Amino acid sequence: MSATLEEMFKKDSILNVSFFNFENAITAAYFADAELNIIKANKNFKALFPNIKNIEGFNILALLGRLGVSDDQIEEFSSSLQRDKKVLIPQLKIKTADAFKTFSFLATFTKNGTFSYLNGVQGQLIDRTEEYRLHEQNQALLAENETANQRLEEKSEKLESIANRLAKYLSPQVYETIFSDRMREGESYKRKNLTVFFSDIVSFTDISDTLEPEKLANIINNYLSDMTEIAIANGGTIDKFIGDAVMVFFGDPDSAGEEMDAFRCVKMALEMQQKIAQISRIWKSKKGI
Repeated sequence: MSATLEEMFKKDSILNVSFFNFENAITAAYFADAELNIIKANKNFKALFPNIKNIEGFNILALLGRLGVSDDQIEEFSSSLQRDKKVLIPQLKIKTADAFKTFSFLATFTKNGTFSYLNGVQGQLIDRTEEYRLHEQNQALLAENETANQRLEEKSEKLESIANRLAKYLSPQVYETIFSDRMREGESYKRKNLTVFFSDIVSFTDISDTLEPEKLANIINNYLSDMTEIAIANGGTIDKFIGDAVMVFFGDPDSAGEEMDAFRCVKMALEMQQKIAQISRIWKSKKGI
């Protein structure tokens, strides 16, 4: 029955009908015999080979070589097709008349029990140049974003390091004002009533002349640390240290009201005097100060 039908219909007619769906396809489609010799090809496939007038009969492997496909990829295509009866190469660089383009290349063996000449290889070349170009652009953007994020992270770490160092030299109130963005444009200068406190150690200059620099530095650092803790605990803003002198003010950036600011200042001063009485005994025990 198969032989009868094959004899009843013209080979070219059956081939034309079988290949009809590929004639107007946007892909570059072809049909080849089992030895990979082209039997039918649509216009998009033929357009890849403008110098070949009649492409039927050419071997697909030889055509791939003309497109600039490497010998390794041609061998991969041939061996995979023979072994698996189908093959898909997702990314294939091809040299066309215009430029290099990227195609996906797929092929599969066909089987037909009625018409023996339909047993062959059907394949397509799908132009994915624009898709891969966009993919490369996206990858480049991702790489740029990653680089930008790394730089931003590095800058954030530097700013954090700077902020931590500034915290050692600024009073907590001033530090908080700066880094909490409480300072607004137009509010940089404002008239306020402040309660200001000054203190220093009596005869400290004479004392310092009798001490070694290391011991002197240890004494003054301990003293200023103790005074700083008391000032902060009472809500004072430390303005500066001048040798052994300490300047603290109340009423900026935060104020509890003028009377309360003054009360806190006096309370702080009394606590400092009490602390001095304690640490002076320690100083005297160490050096007879």
